[in-house]
Amino acid sequence: MLRQIALLSILTLAAPPLAAAEDFEPVKDKDRFLDLIKDRELRIGLYNLSLNVLPDGRIDGSAMGWGITGQWTWKDGYFCREMDWSGMEIDYNCQLVEAQGAEKLRFTVDQGRGDSATFRLR
Repeated sequence: MLRQIALLSILTLAAPPLAAAEDFEPVKDKDRFLDLIKDRELRIGLYNLSLNVLPDGRIDGSAMGWGITGQWTWKDGYFCREMDWSGMEIDYNCQLVEAQGAEKLRFTVDQGRGDSATFRLR
């Protein structure tokens, strides 16, 4: 049951709000996105979620002790990804990326129309 709850959280990328919307600025350029994530890990401590989004299009990490793998591309100003969480597929989705300085990134599913998650960059 705990794993199902965690999966739901990861699938929807829902996390507690950490800052007001006006504190974040859209990242529409792939090069800017790559600069922000270069040699950094995306983390949400509440779920023990750590992701490495690599320049070659791979995603590697873990959440709640289970591995995450995936692929990503940049399409029309959005981060598009599909992932697998320890055998559970996470469907392809394009997400709006927003930055709060160089310390936080917020991803909002469905090109900015859905749930969002805010990651700390470490």
